Amino acid sequence: MIEIKECSKTFGEIRAVNNISLDIGDREVFGLVGSNGAGKSTLLRMAAGIIQPDKGEIQIDGEIVYENETAKSHLFYISDDSYFPANYTPADLFRFYKCYYPSFQMQRFTKLMKQFHLDQTRKINTFSKGMKKQLLVILGVSAGTKYLLCDETFDGLDPVMRQAVKSLFASEIMNREFTPVIASHNLRELEDICDHVGLLHQGGILLSRDLEDMKFHIHKVQCVLTDKEKEKELEKELEVLKVQRQGSLLLITARGTRTEIMERVNSKSPLFSEVIPLTLEEIFISETEVAGYEIKNLFF
Repeated sequence: MIEIKECSKTFGEIRAVNNISLDIGDREVFGLVGSNGAGKSTLLRMAAGIIQPDKGEIQIDGEIVYENETAKSHLFYISDDSYFPANYTPADLFRFYKCYYPSFQMQRFTKLMKQFHLDQTRKINTFSKGMKKQLLVILGVSAGTKYLLCDETFDGLDPVMRQAVKSLFASEIMNREFTPVIASHNLRELEDICDHVGLLHQGGILLSRDLEDMKFHIHKVQCVLTDKEKEKELEKELEVLKVQRQGSLLLITARGTRTEIMERVNSKSPLFSEVIPLTLEEIFISETEVAGYEIKNLFF
């Protein structure tokens, strides 16, 4: 488990991370989402032991990660702007990481390079952005670490490669102790892979919840009622997060199970009613608006 305990980090006058506490469980895909500048990269670098929190601490399996080689040996960090030495090939990079990860799996690396159609002998500086991202994922998986920290890993990948990487992560989780932590500003990229999601905004953590539990306990319903009085009654009876009106159509986003919400709606004898599936983006927007944050245009 990765335990982040009341961590803060400031760069000059900028508070990048503000008193964040977060637990990342084993063998789950954890999505760290938020707008650009929300503090995701800083938090990942602290979790990787690259920079030290000004306040608080981060532990990996009970050990503080900063300046701790044993703790760091359990993780592989993929930066959003990784540096590649001049004229290096993937084979050169493999030999470099082999020095730091003695259990690096050469056969696994070779097999994945072939599956992703990447040439081990080609200079990395001739790779496209997406190819470099694929190479880093392959290195991270082949290192055999328990934790893989990914900063904007899907950025630059085409839809086929995004799905390939997601399938690779799922396969690793099924076959060994493996926990990927994926930071992204794009909720749609994470919706079909994450088990748990944490939302960062302005350096703080707004929400950290199991994705399936979140979807089970919040729904959007649209209905047409016979009069305004019934609409007011329904809004009082439900735990409403958001109300919209489109002519005679009433749209309500509310907390509760599908059964609970529909029982309340049907008790008002609607002329029409149905539940609309909510995306992860819509769930977070609804939750954060309740918390007082206007973030409608933060996710793209």
